[in-house]
Amino acid sequence: MKLLQIPPGDLRRQLADSGLWLRTGPFSLRVRSRLDAVAEGLGDLYGQYEVRNPRETFTDFHVAVAPHISLRRWLRPQVKFSFDGIEPFDPLPLEQAYPIFERGLTWCVSEHAHQYLMIHAAVVEKNGRAAILPAPFGSGKSTLVAALMLSGWRLLSDELTLIDRKTGWVHAMPRPICLKNESIPLINAFSPDAFFSRALHDSAKGTVAYLRPLKESVRRQHEPAQPRWIIFPKWVADGEPELLSRSTQLSYQSVTQHALNYSQLGAEGFHVCSGLIKQSDCYDFQYARLEDAVAVFDRMAASVVTDQVGN
Repeated sequence: MKLLQIPPGDLRRQLADSGLWLRTGPFSLRVRSRLDAVAEGLGDLYGQYEVRNPRETFTDFHVAVAPHISLRRWLRPQVKFSFDGIEPFDPLPLEQAYPIFERGLTWCVSEHAHQYLMIHAAVVEKNGRAAILPAPFGSGKSTLVAALMLSGWRLLSDELTLIDRKTGWVHAMPRPICLKNESIPLINAFSPDAFFSRALHDSAKGTVAYLRPLKESVRRQHEPAQPRWIIFPKWVADGEPELLSRSTQLSYQSVTQHALNYSQLGAEGFHVCSGLIKQSDCYDFQYARLEDAVAVFDRMAASVVTDQVGN
């Protein structure tokens, strides 16, 4: 059953009572909340995701989003996220009830999914090969990933790249893409049919809205992909797109810096990361226009097909 098959009223009641069970990639969660904003966000953005009876199904993460009870709650209402009764970060203003859910889910995975080498990076796939995009805040990574997804690439993740420690392949965990400020109208203009959540205008990062993953990315979320490229993107104000080869040593250093649990995995972390670099072409990439960037990525994906035919 898909979440979109649950009527909005029933969804609110289920969230407030036994909770909603849903799956994203290899993980399942059971979320409880009495807040309308959480029900609205889940209904708008997770409609294509699998749901089950939470009382009859194993769950990886039990989470809740609830009002924070404090002496100031009448003047400045706040909301908190909890995982098995643990509150991993400070409460946020009530209007950020849905964003705190997304932040909390990322925290759950990054703190507990050590069966993978986890890299703070986006990842997309086309023609059976994955492009991993590690990048710091402000580089335009999420905007680029959104444009790629809307142009035929499969979204595996916008936040966490999960590398299987045995196979070296990437496991998908597609979720809504968080876009900020100018990126929102930019993607709206790039793809007018793209669906966004209600925008939040007063977050710590300015205006924030979530882009719903395309149906195909969700449908194929159980399909891993073989890494082929590691690309470090950077948006520049003007100029032509430029794709420059990056040295193996520099790429390795950068990937380990973005890997959340590299040191925890010890020697195995070194071997998994080394294998990832060996099988990947590594580049620095700068771009100004999304259309130009997508064209560069499409040419790379087409070269995979050409190589397969040649072999």
